[in-house]
Amino acid sequence: MKVFGRMTVFPIMPARISRLYELAYNLWWSWHPEASTLYSTLDPELWEAVGHNPVHFLSEVRPQYLEKAAHNPQYLQVYDRVLAEFDRYMHPAPGSTWFARTYPELEQCVIAYFSAEFGLHEALPIYSGGLGILAGDHCKEASDLGLPLVGVGFLYPQGYFRQSITREGIQEAFYDKLIFSQVPATPACGPDGNEVLISVDLPGRRIHAKVWRVQVGRIPLYLLDTDVEPNAPADRELAARLYGGDREMRISQEIVLGIGGVRALRALGISPAVWHINEGHAAFLNLERCRELVACGLTFREAREVVAASSLFTTHTPVPAGNDTFSYDLIDKYFNTYWGQLGLSREQFLEVAREDHGWGPTYGMTVLALRLTGQHNGVSKLHGAVSRRMWQFLWPGVDPDEVPIDSITNGIHTLSWVAPEMNALFQRYLGPDWAEHVDEPDLWNRVLEIPDEELWQVHLQRKRLLIDYVRRRLKQQHLRLGEGPLQMAEFERMLDPEALLIGFARRFATYKRATLIFRNPERLKRIMNNPERPVQIIFAGKAHPADEPGKALIEQVYRISRSDDFRGKVIFLENYDIDMARYLVAGTDLWLNNPIRPHEASGTSGQKAALNGQPNCSVLDGWWAEAYNGRNGWAIGEEREYHNPDVQDEADSLSLYALLEGEIIPTYYERDLANSGLPHRWISYMKEAIRSCAPHFSTRRMVKEYTTRFYVPQIQQGQRVEQNAYELARALAQWKERIQQRWESLALYVEGRREGQLSLGETIEVRAWVRAPEITPDDLLVELVYGESGDGEQVSNQRAIPMQYQHQEQDGSYRYEARFQPEESGSLVYGVRVLPNHPLLAGKHDMGLVRWA
Repeated sequence: MKVFGRMTVFPIMPARISRLYELAYNLWWSWHPEASTLYSTLDPELWEAVGHNPVHFLSEVRPQYLEKAAHNPQYLQVYDRVLAEFDRYMHPAPGSTWFARTYPELEQCVIAYFSAEFGLHEALPIYSGGLGILAGDHCKEASDLGLPLVGVGFLYPQGYFRQSITREGIQEAFYDKLIFSQVPATPACGPDGNEVLISVDLPGRRIHAKVWRVQVGRIPLYLLDTDVEPNAPADRELAARLYGGDREMRISQEIVLGIGGVRALRALGISPAVWHINEGHAAFLNLERCRELVACGLTFREAREVVAASSLFTTHTPVPAGNDTFSYDLIDKYFNTYWGQLGLSREQFLEVAREDHGWGPTYGMTVLALRLTGQHNGVSKLHGAVSRRMWQFLWPGVDPDEVPIDSITNGIHTLSWVAPEMNALFQRYLGPDWAEHVDEPDLWNRVLEIPDEELWQVHLQRKRLLIDYVRRRLKQQHLRLGEGPLQMAEFERMLDPEALLIGFARRFATYKRATLIFRNPERLKRIMNNPERPVQIIFAGKAHPADEPGKALIEQVYRISRSDDFRGKVIFLENYDIDMARYLVAGTDLWLNNPIRPHEASGTSGQKAALNGQPNCSVLDGWWAEAYNGRNGWAIGEEREYHNPDVQDEADSLSLYALLEGEIIPTYYERDLANSGLPHRWISYMKEAIRSCAPHFSTRRMVKEYTTRFYVPQIQQGQRVEQNAYELARALAQWKERIQQRWESLALYVEGRREGQLSLGETIEVRAWVRAPEITPDDLLVELVYGESGDGEQVSNQRAIPMQYQHQEQDGSYRYEARFQPEESGSLVYGVRVLPNHPLLAGKHDMGLVRWA
């Protein structure tokens, strides 16, 4: 038949447990395990079969199971407790959430968070990896803290692909279409009660998108879907898959996400006070906000100031090639009717996001985001430094260390990733309300009081659960491949619970170097096959369907796993997802991570492992460069970068082998045979991993940082800029234009000691004269900058002292003076610079203008 309509029919729910429907449509259940048991205990087999999706589950469960539960006192006791907790969470007392207590005057100020993917739960497969998991965890934590945040993204009907591995180790990609009536999403309605349908113009046609709502605790997540009438068949596939298609598909998706996302919020009656762009895919949203303001009478320069004042951009990519760019031909095709609405010429429009890395200019989404936002950040301290160097060309004349890209290190949503057994252990020793204090280091010091035996038993329990899971998955995988009974029996015995078990699970991109450990196979064979101290490794991860080198790495790992030398010791699990990740980060003994430094922007899988008591063995990249303290895991290689990648691979592999042979394996197998037989030294690493990592690498700390450092100041700045019909924005835009036009004529002359020797405690006096026609001293910031002299032109520990304006000389120049005393002995250098100065600038390097003496 030709299908005209599709719907899901639910069984009649007994009134006593009728709120199971309501709960199923709020992903709060996904980070409250007791809530999940309300479904899983009704029919465990069905719960597994539907991928832990309560909406789908309720459409398939047998009515008699529901009736039985409605008359089961034990079930009803749990049901009542869960629903009471749910109600308390969803309807907190006034002023009781962290945000309401801390910023009561801003409770109605909405924060819009745009991301191309959201990893919330395996039941909603609209994520590919770390970026999506971070966005999902960000929403969950915003809900816990009571932030007035809304998410905006795509509800991809075919999601990300399902991975299947052939007998030869080849990754195959399959796309399963979501049945929307079987996922926890409902059509979003506007203030008039009607379902929201928005549109954007693409070349020669108009694209429509339906808006769906996913409830994440207290946070609404609005997801766009182009698989609707009256779109043409090709356009209905526009947002079918995450990161699919060619460059035209990509620019079309990003137009729908950015421009369409703004229009969706407007149609929903939502007017955000802050707009957070999570990676560059949604950067077109600020062009749309500028267009709205230009339509209200502002110039583009003025609109840009309004938009930047309330916008934040988070970059996640530490290499230029990983940032989306589009050719000018594509921009001409898709925006030729748009730039006029901004009051710009083609050349002006292209210049807004111009990026040129030597092979010709392109339109860069990261450049666009950086240019139209007031605050910018990387996702770890090291990544912030890398990003400042990478994008320095946008602020010519500004030293890399002062490029205005800050950093907030990623974290994880603790309750989503802590194993239930570990949660119970924490409740006993940290307190029943430990989850309310996850970002407080003092709380985690009590981990040291947990008896070694109890922590070890919980860990072994999770390890056995992981091994059972791995055996089931391997049997399913190889049944599909047509293996015989002998091979199937092999999987029943796969993995030894007593042997050291290493986990490596992440996206199979070449820079993550999944095969580094196999660089010297003979040495690794001796390490892993030692009968006294055996070692096992589980690999999991997907390569992007278009990433042939990444797929080749999967093939290599899979073939090694089936070889005689490593069979049963190296495992590759297909179709890595959130469910598998929960088993791996809680059940392996050691978490391995060996990217090419500094290409791992942050990484969060190791944070999840540490929360569950796994030490990390990692390159000092991303978050681990901040977390490693010598007692919570091991560091691979040196904290440096290499010019030759082969030399780096060799050095890092040698370091990894040495760590395994000399430290990790001996520590794991060192047992107190005289008493308990426990690996006390290994357990000390486990405790330190939890104690040192859990508070600092939680989204509780992360979202609070975003709020205090960015969201709240931008709400306040945005409110100031919008007053009196954007009077301040107009004035700022005019001021910037005046300063830019006159900056070239600014001259700076300095008097002070040029060289010589100085005693500690002596004062250096410096005078400066600035000649700046039609620029006043109020427009200028004159600074004395000093630091420690290193090799070549390197200057470290730079500090800046404002020079004080004295008076205007007879020749019209402005005189400034400063005195400073060096605080430490050593080689010192100093300089004097002039910067533009205005109270509404996002930062002193906002304009990228600087004049050095």
